[in-house]
Amino acid sequence: MIFGNNRPQVFKNIKKAVKAKEFNIPVELDDPVLTLQESKAAVEKYWHHTKTLSYKFTNILMNAFYGTLANLTISKSQIVGQENLKNIGAAIVTTNHFKHTDSLPIRKLASLNHKKLYIVIEDINLLLPGFFGVIMNNANMVPLSKSTNYLGREFPKHLKDIFKKNAWLLVYPEQEMWYQYRKPRPLMNGAYYYAAKNKVPIISCFVEIQDLPKPEHNAPNFNKTKKILHILPTIYPDPNLSIKANEKRMCKIDYEQKKAAYEKAYGKKLNYDFENSDIAGYHGPIA
Repeated sequence: MIFGNNRPQVFKNIKKAVKAKEFNIPVELDDPVLTLQESKAAVEKYWHHTKTLSYKFTNILMNAFYGTLANLTISKSQIVGQENLKNIGAAIVTTNHFKHTDSLPIRKLASLNHKKLYIVIEDINLLLPGFFGVIMNNANMVPLSKSTNYLGREFPKHLKDIFKKNAWLLVYPEQEMWYQYRKPRPLMNGAYYYAAKNKVPIISCFVEIQDLPKPEHNAPNFNKTKKILHILPTIYPDPNLSIKANEKRMCKIDYEQKKAAYEKAYGKKLNYDFENSDIAGYHGPIA
């Protein structure tokens, strides 16, 4: 889910997952799991909704809201490495997934480069209540589903339509959000398969999280943090390689770039021995 309670328990789950070397599993508490039928119904309802006048109107409002929020976020953050984005058309953006709002710097980056941004989300996000449900259902999202028919036929068609618009697609190849976890995690192959298949590049990003000596309001054991979005060298498919070979190659390069960015930002080698300092901004106990 987007928001959750009991952060110390989530950090305990992260610690346990790291020890088990399971870097792409969910760690949030009480996330719902949809059946195949529920997943299929939610996604079908979403795509039907995107064809309505209500969606078109609300989409304009949500994109304006997201743009304002992104501007506020970047005013407290930083983007470096934009020289790596020369003459980029349609592309897939990848970054580490550590917070429910970590798409905002990417949205700002897309805006600075005059690109429309779409975001791949899990099907359960379509069922969020209240305002956040409105966002998920009206702000250029591309949901995943448990339906193999959807993933094999419908989902690729939606991606192709996005790339025809010369737009960007944000994919989190770490798969699950690990709240405030600093380290880049091993990457799943999906983003790189679709990049290779559609002959679009990977815009490789890594977000560094710096602790600030200011406590978070009404959040014991948390300090405020500053985010630095690092734009790494763009990764292009090799026209002489097969889709499968490009998928593996691009994934490997992206992970190595994120690893190198982590090591440069934090001044130490990447390893997966869990330390409390792996959780940015937190100075409480982790069992």
